[in-house]
Amino acid sequence: MSLVAAFGMLVSPSHESIVQAASVQPLEIVTKSGVHVFSVEMATTEEERQTGLMHRRELPDGKGMLFDFSPEQQISMWMKNTYISLDMIFIRADGRILRIAENTEPLSTKIISSGGLAKGVLEVIAGTAQKYGIQPGDRVAHPLFNKR
Repeated sequence: MSLVAAFGMLVSPSHESIVQAASVQPLEIVTKSGVHVFSVEMATTEEERQTGLMHRRELPDGKGMLFDFSPEQQISMWMKNTYISLDMIFIRADGRILRIAENTEPLSTKIISSGGLAKGVLEVIAGTAQKYGIQPGDRVAHPLFNKR
């Protein structure tokens, strides 16, 4: 079982990103209301997964971080050192959304569980799931999912 803080880039007023995820990639979520495209930072290494969106003071709409927890497993997250409320979208290996933890509590050490086997977690600014009608069962299109 993985315990990872929900986290990110260290940003100070006088500096650009001090710690940055390895790459930024497009990700699409297909909902009943249409296709929604996000630009996501990839968290693939242990260090990137542990740092995540920590210490970030803002996260623009349409941006996010995708955590790779390959292979599919039970995932536990928390909001320690995370100043902004997030929606955590837990995604199965087949690209279907398993569960959404909406409006997470900033700075909380309360464990947020995937509630089943998941391969990835997409973190976006709180309110995104409601705004775009994202629901469990919706399909996520990204190279992390649907690999053979």
